[in-house]
Amino acid sequence: MDSEGLKALAVALSIGFGTLAPAIAIGMIGSRAMEALGRNPEAESAIRTTMILSIAFAEAVAIYALVVALILKFT
Repeated sequence: MDSEGLKALAVALSIGFGTLAPAIAIGMIGSRAMEALGRNPEAESAIRTTMILSIAFAEAVAIYALVVALILKFT
């Protein structure tokens, strides 16, 4: 395998593994938020705000993985 092939493999693995954990985390956040809403519907506003912030923080990890993949691709 030449250097371009290895670079493409590194890009694919970095974005693949870099988005796996945030995807699982976002799924768990949504699941727990719906569970909390089922138990306490009056706290919808607070739960929704916390859920959106948590999803944004989890998504930041995926964005960092994308940046690393782009750096690997274009260097």
